[in-house]
Amino acid sequence: MTAIDRSAARLAWARQVTGLSSLELAPASADASFRSYWRGYVDGQPVIVMDSPPEREDPAPWIDIGRRLADAGLHVPKVMIADVPLGFLLIEDLGTRTYLPELTDETADALYGDALDALLRMQSRVDTAGLPAFDHAWQTMELEIMPTWLLQKHLGVEVACEEWDIIENAFTAIMHTIAEQPRAFMHRDYHSRNLLVTTERPPGIIDFQGAMSGPITYDLASLLRDAYITWDEERVRGWVEAYRLRLLDARLLEESVDADRFRRWFDLTGLQRHIKILGLFCRLCYRDGKPGYLADLPRVLRYVLDTARRHADVAPLADYLEAKIGNRDIRVAVQA
Repeated sequence: MTAIDRSAARLAWARQVTGLSSLELAPASADASFRSYWRGYVDGQPVIVMDSPPEREDPAPWIDIGRRLADAGLHVPKVMIADVPLGFLLIEDLGTRTYLPELTDETADALYGDALDALLRMQSRVDTAGLPAFDHAWQTMELEIMPTWLLQKHLGVEVACEEWDIIENAFTAIMHTIAEQPRAFMHRDYHSRNLLVTTERPPGIIDFQGAMSGPITYDLASLLRDAYITWDEERVRGWVEAYRLRLLDARLLEESVDADRFRRWFDLTGLQRHIKILGLFCRLCYRDGKPGYLADLPRVLRYVLDTARRHADVAPLADYLEAKIGNRDIRVAVQA
């Protein structure tokens, strides 16, 4: 089906299920996948049509995970009508106030307070039965996106055998640290573009269809070391330690996990995510035609370099990446 055909089918479906022949749809948002969101108005109230082409983005996981989160008391869009074979859903509109533009030095504690309350609820109450495991094979697959798309495609680097040793040693240390952690529900993209400021049961939570069962610090790192906004490291450490104490109180963490060990978990789990993102943002540019993500590469690279250098077993990766990048502006795409 062409884009024009898909657009016509989406509008016809929306008009049919709402009973409004005059309904119009405007882009609400798009994500890094093939899924898109469209806003319309029914009796003056906004609604969202989610378009998830089933051959590319099966909507069934989104429906399943949303139900699990709602059952745990979290604020996710209600599904009013779902046509899974066609990949069209009519869902509640949680609004346009994502966290990213609302976060300031003054608002961060309150907004992150809501987000961390919701995260604790997710980790303590959401059923993970049947969810995919964030296991060694999955972690490896994600980490390998970076050498393929950042080093080889974006930077034009041919990785020598001894250089692969540096990369693989760092990957091994990261995955060993992830394996030490207790497992819980893992949103996988719990950050400022997927959280919404709402008056009712804040925050609104979206883009949860990729949820897995994974390490307890993953979503914490996704939130506090956000690829789209940076905070002072001392402030981040305060939020991390406060959350560790909450996990202890909730009995989701053993008493033996002290602040230093938990911070290493947080650092290296976040490092796994950011190494993946370095490659993913390049892949989105070159494979999917979305060059805008390159603008956020310097922030993610800074996370990788700073975090790796705090831990001796992964520090050589930081030196290697910095040497290969040199003075290049990594926001600029290579010419085909």
